[in-house]
This record gives sequence, C-alpha cells and structure tokens, in this order.
Amino acid sequence: MNRYPLWKYLLIVIALVFGVLYTAPNFFGESPAVQISSAKSTVKIDESMKARVEKALQQSGLKDNGVFYDFNGMQGSVRARFADTDTQFKAKDILEKTLNPDATDPTYTVAFNLLPNTPKWLQSLNALPMYLGLDLRGGVHFLMQVDTKAVLTKRVQGLQSSVRSVLREKDIRHAGISRDGDNISVKFRDAETRSAAKAVLASQMTDVNLTDVASADNTEFNVTISLKPEALQAVVTEGVKQNITALSKRVNELGVAEPIIQQQGPDRIVVQLPGVQDVARAKEIIGRTATLEVRLLDDSVIGPVDANTPVPYGSEMFKGNRGGELLILTKDPVVTGDYITGATASFDHNQQPAVGVDLNGDGGRKMREATRSRIGKRMAIVLFEKGKGEVLIAPTINDELGSRFQITGMGTAAASADLALLLRAGSLAAPMEIIEERTIGPQLGVENIKQGRNSTLYGFAAISIFMVIYYMLFGFFSVLALSVNLLLLVALLSLLQATLTLPGIAAIALALGMAIDSNVLINERIREELRAGRSPQKAIEEGFGHAWATILDSNVTTLIVGLALLIFGSGAIRGFAVVHCLGILTSIFSSVFVSRGVVNLWYGRQKKLTSLSIGQIWKPTDDAAK
Repeated sequence: MNRYPLWKYLLIVIALVFGVLYTAPNFFGESPAVQISSAKSTVKIDESMKARVEKALQQSGLKDNGVFYDFNGMQGSVRARFADTDTQFKAKDILEKTLNPDATDPTYTVAFNLLPNTPKWLQSLNALPMYLGLDLRGGVHFLMQVDTKAVLTKRVQGLQSSVRSVLREKDIRHAGISRDGDNISVKFRDAETRSAAKAVLASQMTDVNLTDVASADNTEFNVTISLKPEALQAVVTEGVKQNITALSKRVNELGVAEPIIQQQGPDRIVVQLPGVQDVARAKEIIGRTATLEVRLLDDSVIGPVDANTPVPYGSEMFKGNRGGELLILTKDPVVTGDYITGATASFDHNQQPAVGVDLNGDGGRKMREATRSRIGKRMAIVLFEKGKGEVLIAPTINDELGSRFQITGMGTAAASADLALLLRAGSLAAPMEIIEERTIGPQLGVENIKQGRNSTLYGFAAISIFMVIYYMLFGFFSVLALSVNLLLLVALLSLLQATLTLPGIAAIALALGMAIDSNVLINERIREELRAGRSPQKAIEEGFGHAWATILDSNVTTLIVGLALLIFGSGAIRGFAVVHCLGILTSIFSSVFVSRGVVNLWYGRQKKLTSLSIGQIWKPTDDAAK
C-alpha cells in the first residue's frame, strides 16, 4: 500500500504554513510615509529620533499609523506611516520645520516614502514583501567604475612620506628615497645604516616587505619597500568600500525607499535608485564632493567665543560638532583632505582610543611648518559639505606633527572609528566614472508588472487546463503541486528580501514549466506501468520510484547552469539565476514529495483499487504488435 508516515505529512503542512505566511505580505500593498535621515556626515540618527517625531506629530494634531526606527548597518533612519497622502504632505512640512530650525542649514532630510502594510505580527516574523526592481517600479541605474590605480597610487605616496618621516624621527640618514611603480626604493651608503633602517621600518610598518638590493660593485646599499599582496588587496577593497560608504550617505538625501548600492566585481559599484526619475539630481548628489581641512585657531582672539564675538579679517567662525562650541579659525587651511592618504582607528600609548592619520609628502611638510611653533595650542579638523563647514574635532597640539600623527582624546572606540571613517570618506577614495546608465519611467514599471503578472497567470492557467484534461485527477494533483511550488518560491524570495525584476518573473515562469515537466514525467511513468499490467497501487509505487532518478538528474544539471550564472553573471543575470536556482529546489520538493503525498492520501488506503483517474491509457493491439 502507498502510504506516507505522519511526519512527512506534517512536513508538507509546515511547508504550506511557511509559504502562506511569507507570501501573504506581497498582497497587503503600501501606505504613504515620510523618512527622516541625516543630512550631515557628523550627525547620526538613533532611537531618540523616533520619540521626537512622535512628539512633533502629536503636537501638530496629525495621526500616524506607526513610527519606526531602522538601521541598515551604515546609518539609521526613522519612518512614519500615514493613512493618506494629505496627511503625508502635512507631516513632511511639520517635521521639516520642527527638526530643522535653520532652513538654510538643514540637519535632517525629510523625504516622501512608501511602507508596506504588512501587519506587525507578520513583520515580527520577518515576513515582508519582495522589493521591486527598477524595471518594475521605475528609477535610475548607474554602473560605476572605480579607478583602483588611483587608490594604490595614493597609498604608495603616503607610504613614501611615512618612510621619510620615520627615518627622520630616528635620525637615520639615507641617500635618497624614490618611487618605482608600486615600490619604494631607499638608498643607503653603508650596510650598517641599512640594517638599522630595516629594523625600524619593520617594527613600525607591518604591512610591507623589505628587500635588500645591492649594486654590482657593492657601493650602494638599497632597500626596496613594497606592500604585501594582502595589503595591496586590502587597499583596493577598502577604497571601494569607502566609495560605497560615501555614496550611501549621499543617496540618503534623495529619500529613496530601498536604494541598492553594492560592489560588483573587484572595482565596480552598482547604484540603483527605485522611484527616482530626476537623473540630473541623482548625478549631482552622487558626484558631490565633501572636503576636509585642517585649520589653526586665530591667536588674536582672546577669551571665550560666543555668537557676538567679532571675527577678525582673514578668519571664520565655525560651530563644533561636540557641544556646539564656537571656534574662530583662520581661512587658510594647513592641509586639505587631498593630502590625507589614510586614517585608521587605533589606541595611544595609554591604550585610549585614538585616530592615526597619514599625510603625503607635501602634507607632512606643511603640517610640520605649521605646528612647529604652536605646541600647546589648538587646531581644528573641519568637514565641508554643501559649502558649509563643521568642526569635527579641535585637539591640542602636543608635539610637532609630520606625515604621520595621532588624534587622541576620542573618548570611545566608536568615536575614533567614526572620525577615521569621516577622514577617509569625507570625499571619495578614488575617482569614479559612470560606464552604464539606465532610466525607467514609473508608467513603464506599472506596465511591466501587469504584463509579467499576466504572463505568469495565463501560463499557469493554460498548464492547469491541459493537465486536468489530459491526466484527469492526476492532472489536478499535478496542478496542486504546481501551486505549492509557486507558493514556496514566492515565500523564499520574500524571506530573502530579494529584489524582483522582469528577469526574475521570467525565471518564475520557467520554474513553473520545469516543475510541470516533472509531473508529466511521473504521470507517464505510471501510465507505462499500467500498460505493462501492474496493479494500480504497484503502478503508483513504480512510477514515482523510476521517475525520481530522471527528475533528479535533469534538475541537477540545470542547477549547475543556474549556479554558473549566479557566480559569473552580473546585474539582471544574477537576479534571474537566484530565482532559477530556488525554483529548481522548490520544484523538486513539490513535484515529487508533495505530489506523491497527495496521491497517497487519495489512493493509499484503497485496498481493492482497480483503476486510476489518469486519462486515456493507450495499449498496443495485437495487430499493431504484429
């Protein structure tokens, strides 16, 4: 008898419950909302912003349907949901006035957004709708090429200045430092000096290789300094990540609901902005430059500084990031962010959080000249965005500074990491070039959704009608298994928060076709067993058993192709590959496991089964056999 044990039916029920729970959010739709995000690199949004937004809305008499705090791993934002667009527009105006007292210098960005209407109990299970890609929602797509050679050049220049500074500090004389490609050559006049220099450099620079180079007549004693392979790779990776971080901060201003900013290959970045139609505005934000400057405090200003303190000619007043301290700084910067080659969070000699800063050769020279006579006084690091400057930190100069120095007194490790990131990401790590650009209008996106949905539904209906007519009750079982396959596939895509695109819809349609192929194979195998004279129960058992090996082989080979597309493909091809691979897994489960479970449930307990409702079974006649 063909019967499933209880645990197999429980597994099918669990799969169905999972499919329903994680597919359902895609049918609840979206509500109008506003998103509050930071407009400045120095300002972070945390949970306290949620309370401020709720209070502002309550005082203005506007009713919200929920205020939520979200952190994406890089930055936080607060979103407020509303019942209609009228309330959404009013809330945006109220929040802009409340959160940004100075409209000319906004601290926060308030942008329109959409939030899914998924019930909270489903959201608590991480049951959320799939994201819609550009071709379904409309928006802009940029593929950007990062100039990694510029990143390496900048790092090698910084290494060259650091070598010069270290040797000078240790009073080790050399006969010249030159750069040859990605290597640095240091000349010495004797072997003893070279050995001393190598010992010092090895102790302070752990990411370089030191190689002795001697001339043929042993009159020159040189050392070639090169970054280790892992350090070179880290420089490129860090440069691309720095650009991604800077782009994420800039895209935040556009108020995009679900921007996609991710690395593609070793040196490319994909930027997808669903819902954005103003390409010029998007390019302006993405290409915006933020600059860093190191300035000195004006010595002519005596005493505390407030808003009424007169500003001498040649100086400017700035507001500090910490506590809002007012500082009067000279207009001429000592160095700018262009001179900074690296910044890392570290610890000082007292094991307190600090930031190590590396400058190139010119920057180190300017820093030494500016700080030599100002020990005990303060300097300030100023970040300029949108033409406005803000003091990140204003430390005291404890010693003459050169190409490498530390900023101490950071307080916490998080503060030192944030400052190091700002020093690196105040501007892009390397130039980027837009090598691909696409714009899709919102109406086209709506039409794509309609056509994709209709093609899938019509295809499903056509398959269902054919299967029921040709295989009768077994055709109905196949359609039921196909429905489970579609349910599980959409549930998995929703759980993974995949971005659904037109190629993804095509992959769903392909998955349905492949799944029904498996059921056709099973049904035909059962027919063959019946033709051979097997009993109905034996035909079911043999049909599923013999078909399983063929189904597995065909799906595994197709899965290999899907994995190849996933590994080596890019963009829309990878999206197709993800849905394709998941569809293969769900089709194997539904066409074999679920389908046989339904057949066993219907026929398994019938001991005297004489026939199966599986359509016309053609048998060769005696004349045909001759």
